Amino acid sequence: MDMSEFLPLRDVVFNTLRKAILTGELKPGERLMEIHLANRLGVSRTPIREAIRKLELEGLVIMIPRRGAEVAQITEKSLKDVLEVRRALDALCAELACDRISEEGMEDLKEACAQFEKATKSKDATVIAKADVALHDIIVAATGNQRLVQLVNNLAEQMYRYRFVYIKDESQHERLIEEHRMIYESIRKKDKEAAARAAKLHIDNQEKSVMKQIRLDNGTKVK
Repeated sequence: MDMSEFLPLRDVVFNTLRKAILTGELKPGERLMEIHLANRLGVSRTPIREAIRKLELEGLVIMIPRRGAEVAQITEKSLKDVLEVRRALDALCAELACDRISEEGMEDLKEACAQFEKATKSKDATVIAKADVALHDIIVAATGNQRLVQLVNNLAEQMYRYRFVYIKDESQHERLIEEHRMIYESIRKKDKEAAARAAKLHIDNQEKSVMKQIRLDNGTKVK
């Protein structure tokens, strides 16, 4: 069942445009022309305008004087700002999961690691990203801390955008699989220090990879 059938048109348009931005179908810096998008989606300009306004509030779209709406660039500053916070949150989640994850949660995490490895063989970035999100969601949920879950969810959309850039680089897949295993084993052994260290390393490597891609896209020298 397609749940979008039950959503207001403005929400369907918003979700469609947001997904297109997060997956790179609408590229950073691309202008969002209301008439063009309305024709493309078969809707009037009103829901397009409403969607663009919501996307601007999420930081996925920016308004440029005399140019209109554009897909926000993935900048080094925005990357660092988001991952700096997510690094701390992921480390805390991993530590808490060591104490609080249930046996069922542990089995789910083990299966999620296997599903992620299986997903990498599909070469489909959307499938891989979904498996990656599912794995990390298990760890976050295991904390049992609703405030922490909320904080992580607040960063989810921005994180997905960076994660998608990272996951599209197939050369990183084996590293990702190994990092997931390290996180899983640390939580299984209830080794908080190792779990936090593995979670931080996971984010650090993502930052390095995406930063490299940003610099390549901008034509700047990669260090």
